[in-house]
Amino acid sequence: MKLKTVWALSLLVCMVGPLLALTPSDLMCDLLAKPGWVPVSDERPLFSWCFRDGVQGDCQTAYQIQVATSTASFRAENPDLWDSGKVISRQSLFVKYAGEQLPTNASVCWRVRVWDRDGRLGEWSLAVSFLTAVELGENQLVRYPLKQTKVKPISITTNSEGRVFVDFGKAAFGWLELTPQSPERYAGSFIFHVGEKAVDKKVDRQPGGTIRYAKIMGALTQPSAYRLPFLADKRNTSEQAGAIVLPPEIGVIMPFRYVEVEETPFPITKEALQQVAITYPFDDKSSAFVSSDRTLDRVYSFCKYSIKATSFAGVYVDGDRERIPYEADAYINQLCHYGVDREFTLARYSHEYLMRYPTWPTEWKQHSIMMAWADWMYTGNTQSLLRQYNTLRREKALLNHARPTDGLLVTSRDKNPAKPDIRDIVDWPAAERDNFDFRPVNTVVNAFYCLNLVQLAEMAVAIGKTNEAAVIRALGACVRKSFHETFYDMKRGCYVDGEGSTHASLHANMLPLAFGLVPESERDRVANFVVSRGMACSVYGAQYLLEALFEAGREDEAIALMTSQSERSWWNMLKEGSTISLESWGQKYKANLDWNHAWGAAPANIIPRYVLGVRPLTPGFEKALIRPQSGSLEVQGVVPTIRGPVTVGVRQKKNVSYKLMLEIPVNMTARLELPPLPVRDGELTFDGHDTKPAFKDGRLLFDNVESGKHTIVWTAK
Repeated sequence: MKLKTVWALSLLVCMVGPLLALTPSDLMCDLLAKPGWVPVSDERPLFSWCFRDGVQGDCQTAYQIQVATSTASFRAENPDLWDSGKVISRQSLFVKYAGEQLPTNASVCWRVRVWDRDGRLGEWSLAVSFLTAVELGENQLVRYPLKQTKVKPISITTNSEGRVFVDFGKAAFGWLELTPQSPERYAGSFIFHVGEKAVDKKVDRQPGGTIRYAKIMGALTQPSAYRLPFLADKRNTSEQAGAIVLPPEIGVIMPFRYVEVEETPFPITKEALQQVAITYPFDDKSSAFVSSDRTLDRVYSFCKYSIKATSFAGVYVDGDRERIPYEADAYINQLCHYGVDREFTLARYSHEYLMRYPTWPTEWKQHSIMMAWADWMYTGNTQSLLRQYNTLRREKALLNHARPTDGLLVTSRDKNPAKPDIRDIVDWPAAERDNFDFRPVNTVVNAFYCLNLVQLAEMAVAIGKTNEAAVIRALGACVRKSFHETFYDMKRGCYVDGEGSTHASLHANMLPLAFGLVPESERDRVANFVVSRGMACSVYGAQYLLEALFEAGREDEAIALMTSQSERSWWNMLKEGSTISLESWGQKYKANLDWNHAWGAAPANIIPRYVLGVRPLTPGFEKALIRPQSGSLEVQGVVPTIRGPVTVGVRQKKNVSYKLMLEIPVNMTARLELPPLPVRDGELTFDGHDTKPAFKDGRLLFDNVESGKHTIVWTAK
């Protein structure tokens, strides 16, 4: 059997499953990898699976699923709920349950086996259990409970004032737990200083901005583990302010890394004082990246951890200062989360939360369509899209703001009493807009609009609205033509900020370049303008600046920005002392910044999507694009997908050799696009055989590459 092991990947009410081993922590239900943690409420859940290993080019040709109330039914070869029989199909994601009515408030198990490309039958997978809800009905959005992880200090020292100074290594949202090491010595008062920032082994009492500090005082009253209480902060624990209030079992938490002990009834050891970190469940081993540039490696690790640490609210929030979900923040968070963990539920939950509770900026509403698009492309599942499509088209596409003459959107930066929930933002804070000239018909809003129309049309097709899709496509073509005619300055080779404006900002040019709106003949001129502006945008805008440079083939310039050690860089965030990405480039750029904003972690998605080059070409990664853009660097990494991990490695010597090594999971094909190489002056082999590739935009193209391990080598003659 070539497909040696089937992984019962998920009971899905969107189920997706394990990629490295069939263990309880790898299974999914409702896109959840822990089916035992949250009950399934769908009366017809979806099953998915992937494979532990397989030979080169292998694929599934048929499957059989069995569902039962106990594994004893499997041992007796008599599943009492459902036996699909042999189904001829390559489908391994989202197979809908079609058996007897599922029992409620019960444990149900299932298993699957498949036939390989030669028609040979494999062994049954291990049985996977999931829980059903007290009431079953249509699919409902499900997510995990938050996870508590105890973290020991990495160091305990004494400062110049003779106080114990504790460093946990990284900041995390959570609380302190104090545990007496002997029952006799537990009673007594304590005073702790806790914070995110420290200077000379002292917790900074006035860290500035909204960087957190707290003084905790009290007395121990019990000999067991004692949670040290943080005072509630109305800024981010009040529903009236729009903040996400954590469940009672979590209560009041704050981000901190350091503790300075002023008074305690017993000596502090690594066992006596621990940080209890709150996160959404996260698999650190799901992704990896290493390169020949240590700075880039540190930036990747920094941003990856930022995504884990900022998941504390169980929904993507903008940071600790407000703890409010915003669409643009959530979109960047979503892409980053996909890039570093095979996890899809938190993104979907955050997207649908924002559909119910939208925020005010014009472009933020446009990001809701982008979030829906990313959810569909990365999962291949249309359940959320079916729920949200009409609202996306009606309210998020902003079609009612389009002028009839040319289809372009007419909006405003000013608060309109008639429409208080929408006004243009371009970038934030305001000083990061590169002096953008706001106009009623502006380039930024309309660039997002052009992208939205393309995405909306394709999503309409996915849910069977083909006639509507045709109308949207026609509108999109009209708007794209108007966009270039209205905003492009042919003499200068750049886009101006809006109709009637003569000012050209970074934002007005990086977005058209990132979204593929620039005609091929003008792409280099616009890219040159973008490069000339440098990092003239916020940490939010950096997402689109980096995308623009990679899309234009300027990977060296993009990587240089990610590895820069200037004040406007990720390195500067590390230099300022944070272990989580900041709200801005540094405190001088935003006086009230916090030290835990996921929208500042763009490299966590840019590196897997562009440097390693792994992106979905078709929904659910049935076909992947693998286009590594590592510039002059050597790189190696693992990118999680719903079908399994994609591994990519690049080894190279300029003008001497180039080697691409990759592994594609079973039931996935790929289009490989290599950087321009002097192929005619060298030898090119694919898996050890001489080959003549096709070319696309100067890149070497290998299409419909099958699953398995592959090596492509070019060497100069």
